[in-house]
Amino acid sequence: MMREEWKRRRELVEKTLEAELDAPHILDETLGKSMLYSLMAGGKRLRPMLLMASADAVGGNGDDYIKAACALEMIHTYSLIHDDLPAMDNDDYRRGKLTNHKVFGAGMATLAGDALLTMAFEVLLRQKGVSDSAKVRIVRELSVAAGPNGMVGGQAIDLESEGKRIDCETLYKMHMGKTGALFRAAVRMGAILAGADEDSLAALTHYAEQFGLAFQITDDILDVTGDEAKIGKPVGSDERNQKSTYVTLTSLDEAKKLASDAVTEAKTALLPMGERAAFLSELADYLISRDH
Repeated sequence: MMREEWKRRRELVEKTLEAELDAPHILDETLGKSMLYSLMAGGKRLRPMLLMASADAVGGNGDDYIKAACALEMIHTYSLIHDDLPAMDNDDYRRGKLTNHKVFGAGMATLAGDALLTMAFEVLLRQKGVSDSAKVRIVRELSVAAGPNGMVGGQAIDLESEGKRIDCETLYKMHMGKTGALFRAAVRMGAILAGADEDSLAALTHYAEQFGLAFQITDDILDVTGDEAKIGKPVGSDERNQKSTYVTLTSLDEAKKLASDAVTEAKTALLPMGERAAFLSELADYLISRDH
């Protein structure tokens, strides 16, 4: 059931993103191509899925919030473009394809990321069927998650930690910003858009935080055990870049246990929502078994 629904909604996201980013209408043609190159380069569209499934979990219809879901994906894509830049991780490949700066140059790649970030909020504000007060709430959720106390702040810690051995507390803080903040925003935005009560919002927030933790731990595990053809980038890059991970700071077995415990806690948080949260529950299980 989850995979079929994921496929259907992924196609909906792809179609909507392509329509939103009509490259010929971007002021500069090369900029439009650069934006489209990374935005349509594949990926699981996990953040839009989380937003739509969270709306379902509180009695809404996630499909109704496709604009907000696509805005999230634009911000995620911008972060990947910038993360790959020579001044950051200096990666050559993303999802099995050359990174944006390898195709369009570092300057244009930087601008493509900037453009996707700012365009995301314009798309978000065109979300239909939502009150102005709800729009203000979700704009705040997303701007905080993407900013200095969220994704950008986590990236800054990551940049400063290269070549250093950091402790687990710093690692957690870094990833809850760099990766977890956008997951948290996705879940909370979906719940807010669908009119969740405060108890449901709190439960879904806890789910999102544990989901983000499990996701990052499994990412660290895949960097050691994954198949390069499936994960779309060289295996062992964290070790080569001297990055501290949950595997290097604990062990492979301990990291697997931490991920499993986080998934269990995430699923427990969903129990009050019953069957409506089935997709979110299955999504948490997927984290443990994923190979890319």
